[in-house]
Amino acid sequence: MPFPDEAADALVVVEYRPSWPTDFSRLASVLRRALGDLAVAVDHVGSTSVPGLAAKDCVDVQVRVDSLDEPRLVPPLTAIGFRLRPEPWNHCEVSAGHHCPKLVFAPRPGARRCNVHLREDGRPNARYALLFRDYLRASSTAREAWGAFKQRLALSVPARLADYGQMEGAERWAAETGWEAATGWEAR
Repeated sequence: MPFPDEAADALVVVEYRPSWPTDFSRLASVLRRALGDLAVAVDHVGSTSVPGLAAKDCVDVQVRVDSLDEPRLVPPLTAIGFRLRPEPWNHCEVSAGHHCPKLVFAPRPGARRCNVHLREDGRPNARYALLFRDYLRASSTAREAWGAFKQRLALSVPARLADYGQMEGAERWAAETGWEAATGWEAR
């Protein structure tokens, strides 16, 4: 359930925009300044992080932290206008069969559309965001199939990410290539 000021057309998928990496870099800089050493890494994730992939015009940022139980995490983000999303699915997600905590923030009204996902570094959900991004960047077949699926999905009904059926291919690719999640500050 979006905030009242968020557009009802949130499911519109557009062609890849070369401005998305720059939009991410700006958001990452703001988040790094606000969170300082509370953030282990700031990653561009989601479809806008994959060159050539159609996506919703909403930049997804993953901020990896040591612990979501850290009481100093939320105040710096709310101080710069980010709003903690209240929906239960924005506080816990299932990745690789594990229930993983997360916090998701929306921007202040009128700001660049984005979702800021705070996840604990090393947890399956943080790994998944990086794995799926890197898999789609590396596999043109998977990228094209995923983009076509997203465009069809946007025309029909919303679905759960678990129903997308792409993780088997991403995990196979990771095993074949020796892929590992990047560590430290990242702005890509």
